[in-house]
Amino acid sequence: MSKSDHNQPTKAEVQTTKLNQMPVPGKFETEFSAEEAAEVFEQQPNADQHAENEQ
Repeated sequence: MSKSDHNQPTKAEVQTTKLNQMPVPGKFETEFSAEEAAEVFEQQPNADQHAENEQ
């Protein structure tokens, strides 16, 4: 074994590293459909009016 091998992580260490894991589908999803946006606006129809009243 050479000295450079001693400083390298093992295969198990690499596979369990948080940054090296596969992403969970939908967890960090930033895109949304027009239907999803419409649902949110339907649930919060007066949000703009409340914001204007508070200013």
